[in-house]
Amino acid sequence: MTSFQEKVYTATRRVPKGRVSTYAAIACAIGSPRAVRAVGNALNKNPDIKYTPCHRIVRSDGSIGGYACGSARKAVILKKEGVIVRDGKVDLKRYEKK
Repeated sequence: MTSFQEKVYTATRRVPKGRVSTYAAIACAIGSPRAVRAVGNALNKNPDIKYTPCHRIVRSDGSIGGYACGSARKAVILKKEGVIVRDGKVDLKRYEKK
C-alpha cells in the first residue's frame, strides 16, 4: 500500500455512518486537491471495505459513482446507513460530512 492510499483510507474512515463525502473533498483533505481521480483509483483498490467504508464517498454532483460490489449495492448500503439515494444521487446539502 502506498502512502497516498493510506492517506485516502484514513480520510475515508473519518466519514461517519449516515454521512457521505466526495472524491474531491477527500483529495483536499489529504492535501492533494487535484488528485480526485487518484482518490477514486485508490478506493477502487481498497483492501478492506468493512474497515474503510469507501461506499460513503460519492461524486461532487451527488451521484453515487462506482463501487467494487456494484453501484446498486452501494445504494443499498447507504440506505441501510440512513442516506437516501434518489435517481442514483445523494443530497449533498443534507448528507455531506462537514
